[in-house]
Amino acid sequence: MINFLELIYPNVCGFCNKICKENICIKCMYQLKQYKIDEKYVKKHFDGIGIYRYKDIIRTKFIDYKFNNKPYLYKTFAEIILNDKKICGILKKYDIIIPVPISKKRKQKRGYNQTALIAKYIAKKTNLKYENNVLIKLKNISSQSELNKNDRIKNVKNAFGIKNEEKIKGKNIILFDDIYTTGSTVSECSNVLKKAKVNNIFVLTFAKD
Repeated sequence: MINFLELIYPNVCGFCNKICKENICIKCMYQLKQYKIDEKYVKKHFDGIGIYRYKDIIRTKFIDYKFNNKPYLYKTFAEIILNDKKICGILKKYDIIIPVPISKKRKQKRGYNQTALIAKYIAKKTNLKYENNVLIKLKNISSQSELNKNDRIKNVKNAFGIKNEEKIKGKNIILFDDIYTTGSTVSECSNVLKKAKVNNIFVLTFAKD
């Protein structure tokens, strides 16, 4: 059956804008290999991994996604993650995926939470359960990108909390964030999740700055 909506608005590659079946074309997927790092994070409260370097076209596209009102790019980033066999193997070991939350003020201004869109799509395509009403932002804070490492740690201190603790107690959690810089945000989130007695936490980030 012909999908007339797709004829009017066909899928395009989020990087080169050419029409393709998926949201990332084979050519762009191949070109992204030069930015692949699979850098592991081993911290007090979590293990994790960043998949790409945050530079050049990846940085440009994420800035578009987050700050230039292009929420549709979430499918491109999510499908890049799901095309990674190593990452998919990791995802199978976990129960729930939770996006790093943003404040109500920032979400209202932007119109969406960029990490939530990607995490929800990943959950839809895998066996992971998506929870976005457990880890919550308790207060508005300064943008982390504007601060140095020490100030970032202070900035996120006590910025997150837990609701509906029973949904995650004893579960294995994927905590998803888009960009990993100093790790202060995911460290604070992981600390809060650990206090809620989750089993294991794995931090997945698309890119490492």
